[in-house]
Amino acid sequence: MKLHRNLVFAVVDALNLIFNEEEYADKVVQKVLKFDKRWGARDRGFIAETTYEIVRYKRLYIEIAEVKAPFSRPNLFRIFAVWAVLRGIELPDWKQIEAVPSRKIKGRFDELSKIRKFKESIPDWIDEIGEKSLGEKRWTKEIHALNEQAEVILRANTLKTSKEELRKNLLENGIDCEPIQGYKDALKLVERANVFTTDAFQNGLFEVQDASSQLVAEFLDVKPGQRVIDTCAGAGGKTLHIAALMENKGQLIAMDIYENKLKELKRRAKRNGAFNIEPRVIDSTKVIKKLYGKADRILIDAPCTGLGVLRRNPDAKWKLQPEFLDKIKATQQEILRSYSKMLKPEGKMVYATCSILPQENNDQVKSFLASEEGKDFKLVKENKIYASESGYDGFYMALLEKSADKKS
Repeated sequence: MKLHRNLVFAVVDALNLIFNEEEYADKVVQKVLKFDKRWGARDRGFIAETTYEIVRYKRLYIEIAEVKAPFSRPNLFRIFAVWAVLRGIELPDWKQIEAVPSRKIKGRFDELSKIRKFKESIPDWIDEIGEKSLGEKRWTKEIHALNEQAEVILRANTLKTSKEELRKNLLENGIDCEPIQGYKDALKLVERANVFTTDAFQNGLFEVQDASSQLVAEFLDVKPGQRVIDTCAGAGGKTLHIAALMENKGQLIAMDIYENKLKELKRRAKRNGAFNIEPRVIDSTKVIKKLYGKADRILIDAPCTGLGVLRRNPDAKWKLQPEFLDKIKATQQEILRSYSKMLKPEGKMVYATCSILPQENNDQVKSFLASEEGKDFKLVKENKIYASESGYDGFYMALLEKSADKKS
């Protein structure tokens, strides 16, 4: 592979924004890809994939490069050079790239690859908590799987098309997809492509959504005509899926504390042809209290550490702090106890996270069931999804059912 100066410089610019300015990797990559309109798909792919790869293995590369934060521009070029040497790519004779001891780099790589926290490039505290929570064998497999590049998965919007029709439509436009066994509406791209520019996307025929995430709405067992509440809707990936499963019939209340996310959901809902969604901002406890005992189904897609989705958000492991876990556990339990009050007797509720830690998952469900607010609920079933087993994001979901009103 021949390295092109403008592409390498773009990667270094991106790393500066992510490592030094602490900007989010996905937003940075979007920004950097707009630097030069002449870049083709291969150029853009090099910038995005190289940036994500270096972010993913940041700890390993900076250890080998012998540099420390904050990173100067020469430091960032040195990190890039380590990446290139380990890929077997010949380095050009540029003044920005100093002489690189290739043999020493490979020797350090072999040495550090025997230590999991360096090999998988994770902070000490995450490595410790992962092993303690999941056991050494499972954690070693899981963190390795979470460092793999995530595949692009689509969910056919059944309000407008079928999986088979969508596959045919995309193939006619040069994008090859294949179905995934066990995932009803999912299609996996055979090769990475920019699907957002397709007419199929603009016309709302699909959403990009990981296969594991697609299981959550189905787990809720919604029926057309019901009143369903998605309590932590965000920009609405799962809300849109629920709307499709409801066939646009009934009422789907999408709630969130962030109004800007609900505005994005409105825009997406219009494109999807989902007309039964009613966004509501949680700006006071009154919003929740008004709905006590009114919902047939509730989804709590709770805020979490996001350790199950590191494949697509590799910079998250560097932004997380040890104290965040305790804070988010308190928030999760508070949400469960408060939002569950909106469920009718005999209604069903799903508690879900994109974490793989039991502290955020089944432990939270056990605490809720043992509480005053959870005494009328029972656990129907749960699904623990590990990236090392499924090949997709790590997720947890529990289906809970509320008992019927006791007759006096």
